[in-house]
Amino acid sequence: MRLVIALGGNALLKRGEPMTANVQRKNIREAAKALAQVALDHELVLSHGNGPQVGLLALQGAAYKAVESYPLDVLGAQTEGMIGYMIEQELGNLLPIEVPFATILTMTEVDPNDPAFDNPTKFVGPVYTEKQALKLARDKNWTVKEDGDKWRRVVPSPLPKRMFEIRPIKWLLEKGTIVICAGGGGIPVMYKNRGIRILEGVEAVIDKDLAGSMLARELKADMYIMATDVDGIYKNWGTPKKEKIDTISPDELELHNFADGSMGPKVEAACEFARATQKTAAIGSLADIDKIVQGKAGTIINST
Repeated sequence: MRLVIALGGNALLKRGEPMTANVQRKNIREAAKALAQVALDHELVLSHGNGPQVGLLALQGAAYKAVESYPLDVLGAQTEGMIGYMIEQELGNLLPIEVPFATILTMTEVDPNDPAFDNPTKFVGPVYTEKQALKLARDKNWTVKEDGDKWRRVVPSPLPKRMFEIRPIKWLLEKGTIVICAGGGGIPVMYKNRGIRILEGVEAVIDKDLAGSMLARELKADMYIMATDVDGIYKNWGTPKKEKIDTISPDELELHNFADGSMGPKVEAACEFARATQKTAAIGSLADIDKIVQGKAGTIINST
């Protein structure tokens, strides 16, 4: 089968861990152990999150005052290369040497008229006091909002429209390559009219699960899996009546409510893929990935 697997943040950095290269490599090494058997048996495309890494690079850039910090699209490109390198190396150490790998910097087009640009909602970067945040908003033309008892920058999160590197990804798959691409939802870009049509980067963050669903559809994947730090989708999460969902249809799944910032986008992406392709999406633990592929673990979302 052709599988698209979206690695959640737990594959790179667990909550509360220091954002060091050694910690990331250790976590990716554990992720590689779970993925190795799947990679031997199936065509494999991997995407991944990059939120903490982008945040760290932004902080490091802000510490150097001589030049303006790099914009989010450039930081996204940097993290795609960095994380792809580690995945290639750690997974490559477990697979036969003849198995080829490629990390593809993936640009994801968004619509400049997307209403998300009028309502930035995605928190990025560190926390600030109200005074610090309002000064940064004036100095840098940022939008800032309260996040609990602190303040943070918010940026638009437009819907993915298309990915530019689909053809080379398909060419690589035809040659048996394990492809790492669309990290963090891809590098956000849009066309702007400056007398001629020009493609430019944009200060935005694309939802990685929805982008992964688009990637899986474009590649005609047989299964789209979102690997996270829980073993599936639960009804009544956070209550004594919580109950794991083993198998469900998109129509049934959408009758339940899920948190916008965590499981909600994953559920939306799973339903989108299952409906559009009449194939299977799944959400579950990275440690169970082999069983999820077999339909024996996680939450399986079937088209009917």
